Amino acid sequence: MTDKDPLFPQTGAEGEPLLAALARAPHEWALFLDIDGTLLDLAETPDGIVVPPRLPDVLQALTRHLGGALALVTGRQVALADRLFTPHRFPIAGLHGAERRGSDGTLIPADRPPALDDIRAELARAPAALPGVLFEDKGAALALHYRQAQGTRDRVAALMEKQLARIGEGWELLHGKMVVELRPAAKDKGRALRAFLDSEPFAGRKPLAIGDDVTDEAMFAAANALGGTSIRIAPPDQDTAALATLPTPERLRQILEEIAHER
Repeated sequence: MTDKDPLFPQTGAEGEPLLAALARAPHEWALFLDIDGTLLDLAETPDGIVVPPRLPDVLQALTRHLGGALALVTGRQVALADRLFTPHRFPIAGLHGAERRGSDGTLIPADRPPALDDIRAELARAPAALPGVLFEDKGAALALHYRQAQGTRDRVAALMEKQLARIGEGWELLHGKMVVELRPAAKDKGRALRAFLDSEPFAGRKPLAIGDDVTDEAMFAAANALGGTSIRIAPPDQDTAALATLPTPERLRQILEEIAHER
Protein backbone atom coordinates (compact mmCIF):
# COMPACT_ATOMS: atom_id res chain seq x y z
CA MET A 1 0.00 0.00 0.00
CA THR A 2 1.31 3.47 -0.88
CA ASP A 3 0.27 7.03 -0.02
CA LYS A 4 -1.48 7.10 -3.41
CA ASP A 5 -3.52 4.01 -2.60
CA PRO A 6 -7.16 4.52 -3.71
CA LEU A 7 -8.26 3.72 -0.17
CA PHE A 8 -6.86 7.09 0.86
CA PRO A 9 -7.77 9.73 -1.75
CA GLN A 10 -6.42 13.22 -1.17
CA THR A 11 -9.62 14.92 -0.01
CA GLY A 12 -8.04 17.69 2.03
CA ALA A 13 -8.62 15.70 5.23
CA GLU A 14 -5.00 15.39 6.29
CA GLY A 15 -5.64 12.53 8.73
CA GLU A 16 -5.99 10.04 5.88
CA PRO A 17 -2.24 9.65 5.11
CA LEU A 18 -1.62 8.97 8.80
CA LEU A 19 -4.08 6.09 8.71
CA ALA A 20 -2.42 4.86 5.51
CA ALA A 21 0.85 4.66 7.44
CA LEU A 22 -0.85 2.62 10.16
CA ALA A 23 -2.20 0.26 7.52
CA ARG A 24 1.25 -0.21 5.94
CA ALA A 25 3.20 -0.83 9.15
CA PRO A 26 0.80 -2.15 11.81
CA HIS A 27 3.62 -3.58 13.93
CA GLU A 28 4.91 -0.04 14.53
CA TRP A 29 1.68 1.51 15.78
CA ALA A 30 -0.77 1.44 18.68
CA LEU A 31 -4.24 2.84 17.98
CA PHE A 32 -6.26 4.75 20.61
CA LEU A 33 -9.87 5.59 19.77
CA ASP A 34 -12.45 7.76 21.46
CA ILE A 35 -16.04 6.54 21.01
CA ASP A 36 -18.73 9.26 20.99
CA GLY A 37 -18.19 11.74 18.18
CA THR A 38 -15.24 9.72 16.87
CA LEU A 39 -16.24 6.12 16.16
CA LEU A 40 -19.92 6.95 16.59
CA ASP A 41 -21.99 9.93 15.50
CA LEU A 42 -23.11 12.15 18.36
CA ALA A 43 -26.76 11.97 19.40
CA GLU A 44 -29.09 14.16 21.43
CA THR A 45 -28.60 11.89 24.46
CA PRO A 46 -25.84 9.40 25.42
CA ASP A 47 -28.33 6.54 25.08
CA GLY A 48 -29.38 7.73 21.63
CA ILE A 49 -26.18 6.80 19.82
CA VAL A 50 -26.31 4.17 17.07
CA VAL A 51 -23.59 1.55 16.57
CA PRO A 52 -23.28 0.57 12.88
CA PRO A 53 -23.78 -3.21 12.69
CA ARG A 54 -20.37 -3.98 11.17
CA LEU A 55 -18.32 -1.75 13.48
CA PRO A 56 -17.68 -4.23 16.34
CA ASP A 57 -16.29 -6.80 13.89
CA VAL A 58 -14.25 -4.11 12.13
CA LEU A 59 -12.62 -3.17 15.43
CA GLN A 60 -11.92 -6.83 16.17
CA ALA A 61 -10.28 -7.25 12.76
CA LEU A 62 -8.18 -4.13 13.36
CA THR A 63 -7.14 -5.49 16.73
CA ARG A 64 -5.80 -8.61 15.02
CA HIS A 65 -4.12 -6.46 12.34
CA LEU A 66 -2.34 -4.46 15.06
CA GLY A 67 -1.34 -7.49 17.11
CA GLY A 68 -3.72 -6.49 19.88
CA ALA A 69 -2.50 -2.88 20.14
CA LEU A 70 -5.89 -1.16 19.93
CA ALA A 71 -7.60 0.49 22.89
CA LEU A 72 -10.77 2.51 23.38
CA VAL A 73 -10.37 5.68 25.46
CA THR A 74 -13.75 7.11 26.41
CA GLY A 75 -15.74 9.19 28.84
CA ARG A 76 -18.21 6.34 29.17
CA GLN A 77 -18.07 3.70 31.89
CA VAL A 78 -16.24 0.57 30.80
CA ALA A 79 -19.32 -1.60 31.37
CA LEU A 80 -21.49 0.63 29.19
CA ALA A 81 -18.88 0.87 26.45
CA ASP A 82 -18.56 -2.92 26.39
CA ARG A 83 -22.26 -3.24 25.59
CA LEU A 84 -21.84 -1.11 22.50
CA PHE A 85 -19.36 -3.50 20.88
CA THR A 86 -20.63 -6.86 22.06
CA PRO A 87 -19.62 -9.65 21.63
CA HIS A 88 -16.09 -8.22 21.53
CA ARG A 89 -14.19 -6.73 24.46
CA PHE A 90 -11.24 -4.44 23.91
CA PRO A 91 -8.58 -2.89 26.14
CA ILE A 92 -10.28 0.26 27.35
CA ALA A 93 -9.93 3.34 29.54
CA GLY A 94 -13.31 4.52 30.83
CA LEU A 95 -14.40 7.74 32.55
CA HIS A 96 -11.55 9.58 30.78
CA GLY A 97 -9.03 7.21 32.36
CA ALA A 98 -10.46 6.90 35.87
CA GLU A 99 -10.98 3.18 35.22
CA ARG A 100 -8.93 1.02 32.88
CA ARG A 101 -8.81 -2.55 31.58
CA GLY A 102 -5.66 -3.80 29.94
CA SER A 103 -5.18 -6.55 27.40
CA ASP A 104 -5.05 -9.12 30.21
CA GLY A 105 -8.67 -8.35 31.11
CA THR A 106 -7.97 -6.96 34.59
CA LEU A 107 -10.11 -3.92 35.41
CA ILE A 108 -8.67 -1.16 37.59
CA PRO A 109 -11.79 0.50 39.08
CA ALA A 110 -12.31 4.18 39.83
CA ASP A 111 -12.38 5.59 43.36
CA ARG A 112 -15.81 6.67 44.72
CA PRO A 113 -15.67 8.91 47.81
CA PRO A 114 -18.74 8.86 50.13
CA ALA A 115 -19.59 12.50 49.34
CA LEU A 116 -20.31 11.47 45.77
CA ASP A 117 -23.56 9.79 46.80
CA ASP A 118 -25.06 13.03 48.17
CA ILE A 119 -23.94 14.93 45.08
CA ARG A 120 -25.45 12.23 42.86
CA ALA A 121 -28.79 12.64 44.58
CA GLU A 122 -28.76 16.42 44.11
CA LEU A 123 -27.75 16.29 40.46
CA ALA A 124 -30.41 13.66 39.76
CA ARG A 125 -32.98 16.32 40.73
CA ALA A 126 -31.51 18.92 38.37
CA PRO A 127 -33.66 18.05 35.31
CA ALA A 128 -36.80 18.92 37.29
CA ALA A 129 -35.54 22.50 37.75
CA LEU A 130 -33.80 22.71 34.37
CA PRO A 131 -36.11 21.18 31.72
CA GLY A 132 -34.19 19.64 28.86
CA VAL A 133 -31.07 19.04 30.94
CA LEU A 134 -30.06 15.37 31.21
CA PHE A 135 -28.34 13.85 34.23
CA GLU A 136 -25.86 11.05 33.49
CA ASP A 137 -24.70 8.82 36.32
CA LYS A 138 -21.36 7.24 35.42
CA GLY A 139 -20.79 5.75 38.84
CA ALA A 140 -17.47 7.37 39.66
CA ALA A 141 -18.26 10.48 37.60
CA LEU A 142 -21.41 12.57 37.21
CA ALA A 143 -22.47 14.74 34.28
CA LEU A 144 -25.16 17.19 33.22
CA HIS A 145 -25.88 17.44 29.48
CA TYR A 146 -27.53 20.57 28.12
CA ARG A 147 -27.58 19.82 24.38
CA GLN A 148 -31.40 19.99 24.43
CA ALA A 149 -31.45 23.10 26.66
CA GLN A 150 -28.50 25.23 25.57
CA GLY A 151 -29.86 28.31 27.30
CA THR A 152 -29.19 26.64 30.65
CA ARG A 153 -25.41 26.47 30.12
CA ASP A 154 -24.53 29.05 32.78
CA ARG A 155 -26.93 27.56 35.34
CA VAL A 156 -25.57 24.08 34.71
CA ALA A 157 -22.00 25.35 35.11
CA ALA A 158 -22.87 27.12 38.38
CA LEU A 159 -24.56 24.01 39.77
CA MET A 160 -21.56 21.87 38.91
CA GLU A 161 -19.17 24.41 40.45
CA LYS A 162 -21.16 24.07 43.67
CA GLN A 163 -20.69 20.29 43.61
CA LEU A 164 -16.98 20.65 42.94
CA ALA A 165 -16.66 22.81 46.06
CA ARG A 166 -18.55 20.18 48.08
CA ILE A 167 -16.45 17.19 47.06
CA GLY A 168 -13.08 18.83 47.77
CA GLU A 169 -9.58 18.16 46.51
CA GLY A 170 -8.78 15.57 43.91
CA TRP A 171 -11.76 16.36 41.67
CA GLU A 172 -12.35 18.68 38.73
CA LEU A 173 -14.96 19.79 36.23
CA LEU A 174 -14.56 18.79 32.62
CA HIS A 175 -16.40 20.92 30.05
CA GLY A 176 -17.15 18.99 26.86
CA LYS A 177 -19.63 19.32 24.00
CA MET A 178 -22.80 20.58 25.75
CA VAL A 179 -21.86 18.73 28.94
CA VAL A 180 -20.17 19.43 32.27
CA GLU A 181 -18.76 16.46 34.14
CA LEU A 182 -17.49 16.08 37.72
CA ARG A 183 -14.62 13.59 37.67
CA PRO A 184 -11.41 12.55 39.44
CA ALA A 185 -8.72 15.14 38.66
CA ALA A 186 -5.71 12.85 38.65
CA LYS A 187 -6.95 10.95 35.61
CA ASP A 188 -7.22 11.99 31.99
CA LYS A 189 -6.98 10.40 28.57
CA GLY A 190 -3.34 11.36 28.18
CA ARG A 191 -2.37 9.49 31.33
CA ALA A 192 -4.47 6.53 30.19
CA LEU A 193 -2.63 6.40 26.85
CA ARG A 194 0.73 6.49 28.64
CA ALA A 195 -0.35 3.67 30.96
CA PHE A 196 -1.27 1.46 28.01
CA LEU A 197 2.11 2.12 26.40
CA ASP A 198 3.81 0.79 29.53
CA SER A 199 2.33 -2.66 28.93
CA GLU A 200 2.17 -5.27 26.20
CA PRO A 201 1.20 -5.34 23.39
CA PHE A 202 1.37 -1.52 23.26
CA ALA A 203 4.92 -1.10 24.59
CA GLY A 204 7.51 0.08 22.07
CA ARG A 205 4.96 1.28 19.53
CA LYS A 206 4.12 4.76 18.26
CA PRO A 207 0.69 5.94 19.45
CA LEU A 208 -1.98 7.19 17.04
CA ALA A 209 -4.74 8.90 19.02
CA ILE A 210 -8.10 9.79 17.44
CA GLY A 211 -10.80 11.86 19.15
CA ASP A 212 -13.20 14.74 18.60
CA ASP A 213 -13.59 16.83 21.74
CA VAL A 214 -11.67 18.99 24.21
CA THR A 215 -11.69 15.92 26.46
CA ASP A 216 -9.36 14.26 23.92
CA GLU A 217 -6.76 17.04 23.86
CA ALA A 218 -4.69 15.45 26.66
CA MET A 219 -4.58 12.23 24.61
CA PHE A 220 -3.43 14.12 21.50
CA ALA A 221 -0.69 15.91 23.44
CA ALA A 222 0.55 12.65 24.98
CA ALA A 223 0.62 10.85 21.63
CA ASN A 224 2.54 13.70 19.99
CA ALA A 225 5.05 13.91 22.86
CA LEU A 226 5.73 10.17 22.71
CA GLY A 227 6.74 10.21 19.05
CA GLY A 228 3.33 9.32 17.66
CA THR A 229 0.61 11.39 16.08
CA SER A 230 -3.01 12.44 16.48
CA ILE A 231 -6.19 13.10 14.52
CA ARG A 232 -9.21 15.15 15.56
CA ILE A 233 -12.61 14.63 13.98
CA ALA A 234 -13.25 18.31 13.35
CA PRO A 235 -12.99 21.09 10.76
CA PRO A 236 -9.36 21.65 9.71
CA ASP A 237 -9.33 25.20 11.12
CA GLN A 238 -10.32 24.17 14.65
CA ASP A 239 -7.84 24.95 17.43
CA THR A 240 -6.42 21.64 18.63
CA ALA A 241 -3.23 19.85 19.65
CA ALA A 242 -4.01 17.16 17.07
CA LEU A 243 -1.64 17.12 14.13
CA ALA A 244 -4.31 16.26 11.56
CA THR A 245 -8.06 16.14 11.06
CA LEU A 246 -10.80 14.06 9.50
CA PRO A 247 -14.21 15.53 8.68
CA THR A 248 -16.64 13.05 10.23
CA PRO A 249 -16.96 9.82 12.22
CA GLU A 250 -18.43 8.27 9.10
CA ARG A 251 -15.22 8.91 7.15
CA LEU A 252 -13.15 7.41 9.97
CA ARG A 253 -15.35 4.32 10.01
CA GLN A 254 -15.00 3.96 6.24
CA ILE A 255 -11.21 4.07 6.42
CA LEU A 256 -11.02 1.66 9.35
CA GLU A 257 -13.27 -0.79 7.55
CA GLU A 258 -11.17 -0.51 4.40
CA ILE A 259 -8.02 -1.26 6.38
CA ALA A 260 -9.69 -4.24 8.07
CA HIS A 261 -10.97 -5.53 4.71
CA GLU A 262 -7.57 -5.17 3.08
CA ARG A 263 -5.99 -7.22 5.82
